[in-house]
Parts: sequence; structure tokens; C-alpha cells
Amino acid sequence: MNETLNVIHNRRSIRSYTPEPITDDELHEIIQAGIYAPSARNSQDWHFSVVRDAAVLGKLKEIMKENMLNSGVEFLTKRASEPGFVAFFDAPMLILLSADEKERFAAIDCGAAAENIALAAESLHIGTCLMTSSELLFARDADGKLKKSLGIPDGYRHVCALTVGHKDGEQPAPAPRKENLVNTI
Repeated sequence: MNETLNVIHNRRSIRSYTPEPITDDELHEIIQAGIYAPSARNSQDWHFSVVRDAAVLGKLKEIMKENMLNSGVEFLTKRASEPGFVAFFDAPMLILLSADEKERFAAIDCGAAAENIALAAESLHIGTCLMTSSELLFARDADGKLKKSLGIPDGYRHVCALTVGHKDGEQPAPAPRKENLVNTI
């Protein structure tokens, strides 16, 4: 199997990280991979907010937990109430992907960028976990202060996030794959 297919087959959602920071060189390679993702009509109407500052990450974890507890969604409330729960799996870095609110294909474009980021990280032996529940960060951000503090451009909306960090020994087995998902005509 070639190296690209090997990376694709080995990538897993990692939920346990060491505190070791991602280097500037590693970050550059990971973000460049996201920037090189395909986008509809080559619009590239995405934005990546990279959060590495421990104090900012701590504040985001607090906001996320509070919003989960107040979400009214039983699963999220239960999860945030569990002893030892830490939002974003205590990863040393979080990448928030946002896109132009007017861009019709924003979710697809950001999904492609997120996958490129995840695969680039895996190729560097760095773990990631794609999250869409991160939208809860902005559940009580009607005035847009949080978005602004994270550098999300005006007119852009949050799409997804990736936790990023060095794996803490975790290499989960692949989840079983569903059958009968492909037909060829």
C-alpha cells in the first residue's frame, strides 16, 4: 500500500493527548494542507483560527462545558456532567474552521480542508479529532464577541473544529465499516 493510502487507513479520532505543544513547523505543514484543499469554484472562502494559548483554550473549555450543560440536549448535558470531563479532550491546540455565510458550499469546503488537516497531522504522527459539536461554543455569542476574539471574520460562520496534539499512546482500532455503501453502474 502506498504512503498516502497508509495514512488514510491509519488516521483515527484521537481523544487523549500529551501536553507537548505542536511546533511552528508542524503547524505550518498542517495548515498548508488545509489551505490546499479543494473548494467549490475555487472560492477558498474559509478561515482557520488556530488556538494554542493555554489561557484561551481554558476559557473555551469553560464556555463549551457551560453551553453543553445548558443545551437542553440530554446526551450533551450528561456528558458534560461526567467527572473528569474536559472539553476538546484537553488538546494543546484547537483549529476552528469558519466560512463565508453566503457561500453555499461552505460545509463541504471546510470538510475537505478539515480532512486535509487531519491527514497531514497523521502523516506527522500527530492526532486530531474532528468536531461539529464545537458550534456550541457560539450558542450564547449573539453579540459576536467570542467570534471576534478568535479572529473569525465578519460575515463568517463556524463550521467545525479539530483538536490537535501529540497522541498519548492512543491508537484506537478502526470502527467497523458499513457494507453495501457503493454500487457501480
